[in-house]
Amino acid sequence: MYQWQAISEQIELTTGQAFGVVSAQKLAGGDINAAFRLQGHDKSYFVKLNCADLLAMFDAEFAGLQDLANTQTMRVPVPVVYGTTGDHSFLVLEYIELGRFNPVSERLLGWQLSQLHQVKQSYFGWHRNNTIGSTPQMNDRSEDWPDFWRNHRLYFQLKLAAKNGYCGNLQRAGERLCCDMEALFDSYRPQASLLHGDLWAGNAAVDKQGCPVIFDPACYYGDREADLAMTELFGGFSNDFYEAYQEVCPLDQGFGVRKTLYNLYHILNHLNLFGGGYLRQAENMVAILLAELG
Repeated sequence: MYQWQAISEQIELTTGQAFGVVSAQKLAGGDINAAFRLQGHDKSYFVKLNCADLLAMFDAEFAGLQDLANTQTMRVPVPVVYGTTGDHSFLVLEYIELGRFNPVSERLLGWQLSQLHQVKQSYFGWHRNNTIGSTPQMNDRSEDWPDFWRNHRLYFQLKLAAKNGYCGNLQRAGERLCCDMEALFDSYRPQASLLHGDLWAGNAAVDKQGCPVIFDPACYYGDREADLAMTELFGGFSNDFYEAYQEVCPLDQGFGVRKTLYNLYHILNHLNLFGGGYLRQAENMVAILLAELG
């Protein structure tokens, strides 16, 4: 069904090593892609599948994993190869046996993220567009962070929401927020740090040796607060994680307000991907921000 032989041939061409498929085990988790453990005689790979016209999504993820790996700050699954076969696009990654978080590994994750965020760039954005989930994410370069966030994050999601039928109060209040949000940066000028871009608890784990691993990136250069904000969505991370991060990179006192601005982007994206169950949450977040702005 999934043309495993064709994918194994691509693995062999890329690695220069023979690989015969013994089994393909479907893995749980993930709302966007189908995931499998592709088992050979002495090696396994992690394989993501989606429809063929989403190849660019895997292309961008491959590039993001390479950029993260090149920093030598955090472990990511080694990207092997991506392509299409039949009706599917695929991405092949190193398969990592996962363990369980403990306080030591949680602190290490926080410290390593602080090191990643010290990888700087002279502009906000990235060298290419990518995706957040399966939604296009625009990364045109900008020297102005509030302008970047307004145009390439909030406006983009709000326009998509309107196309999806979410109009009315969300659009009116969202438009006002986009016009007024600059005030949240009056005394705060972030540097452009390399971000994971989609760093919620489901995209971080540890290997069997207790070393943190991050995956499923949506990379770009932006305000490090955007990564930290998302860690508080959908379950959050431990106090050990945050304490270790702030020992190296303390957060500005305005983070408590701006994190809602940053997480609004992800809630709007969930609205656009998964439907109206996120509409009230998005509207409430906009209302909180407008109240802060007066």
